[in-house]
Amino acid sequence: MGSPGVWCNVLVVLIIGVVGILVKVVTPPPGSTTLDGSQLTAPRVQMRDGRFLAYKQVGVPLETAKHVIVHVHGYGGSRHLTYPISQEVTEEDGVCMISFDRAGYGQSDANPNRSIKSEADDVVDLADGLGLGRRFYVTTVSIGGYTGWGLLKYHPDRLAGMAMQAPATNFWWSGLPASAVKAGWAQLALGDKMAFCVWHYFPVLTYWHMTQTWLPTSSVAPHAGLQNFSPGDQELMKLSGSRLAKTTPEHSKEAAQRGPIESTFRDLTVMFSSWDFSPLEIRQPSGSVSVHIWQGTEDYLVPVQLQRAVANAHPWVQYHELPNHGHFLNGVPGIPDRVVRTLLGTRTTTAN
Repeated sequence: MGSPGVWCNVLVVLIIGVVGILVKVVTPPPGSTTLDGSQLTAPRVQMRDGRFLAYKQVGVPLETAKHVIVHVHGYGGSRHLTYPISQEVTEEDGVCMISFDRAGYGQSDANPNRSIKSEADDVVDLADGLGLGRRFYVTTVSIGGYTGWGLLKYHPDRLAGMAMQAPATNFWWSGLPASAVKAGWAQLALGDKMAFCVWHYFPVLTYWHMTQTWLPTSSVAPHAGLQNFSPGDQELMKLSGSRLAKTTPEHSKEAAQRGPIESTFRDLTVMFSSWDFSPLEIRQPSGSVSVHIWQGTEDYLVPVQLQRAVANAHPWVQYHELPNHGHFLNGVPGIPDRVVRTLLGTRTTTAN
């Protein structure tokens, strides 16, 4: 071991070994790109690139509906997690709601090239495939909000109106005031700060960071507890009578049946990537298109400071801030009815 050649050879072997271990650690297992016939039970519509999206229709029949709403689910969701409006609102306002498994979720085909634009295109293709007409309403939840911004950017002429509940925000959007970014960043837990940096700067490490247990990680990691959620959100997720508590385990199982790589983890790297545009720079849609943002002040996942900055950039966006509420507004009795009736311009209800 005295010659330089021997030392260099040993060093090369060690480096190769370390690199091999690192590659194995950060490389995710292959996800399921196809489902067998027994797993494909939902109706599906073909997209422009040949993929299929699975969907679900609830409410009044499409043929007799006064209002058609396409609902975009959030992180870990599925077509089963429709926006939970009451039967009263459904019937009185004649609402037909179409929810769908976003690309890579549930029974929808994965899209390795998923982007803000492709998600918006999927909504339009779904609407056209179902014959929803030229304009339709849209509701989004949480990270599904990037699909909403994509629709406003690329297909504003297809919208009759849109309501986004706690739409996820990206610290790297251009136009965000430095003061809002600083305040929003300060309220995040350490693990979430690390996760945002991984998703934005080192997306290839997403699988590793979301599955490892020896460093702080995201509040939405598979093994994360509830400690980083607001007290109100924790109660909603624990409460046996809560819609979130009753349905999330069932639907999460189907939502991730292709694996997290093309569903939840792909969501994160798309949402927190460098966008081709900034939502703060989107122009007002032509016509009478109502756009609403609903945000809780106690949302520990989506900082209210950033949401206010986005809303302030658009006088045409109607911003509804709910004091003492957290992220999961759709689990609070009365709020979904209020959101939808405000969107449709029908009689409003009072949220508890």
